[in-house]
Amino acid sequence: QQLTTEEQLSTGVSPDLVRLSIGTEDKEDIITDLKQALDQI
Repeated sequence: QQLTTEEQLSTGVSPDLVRLSIGTEDKEDIITDLKQALDQI
């Protein structure tokens, strides 16, 4: 279910928010992957 823009803003979700869903992978692997991805932008 998607929230409306008004509902998002009322819960503190702003348009510039990045949401990450992270599993049970090793934290260092996740950090490395994120750094590599962010270096590309």
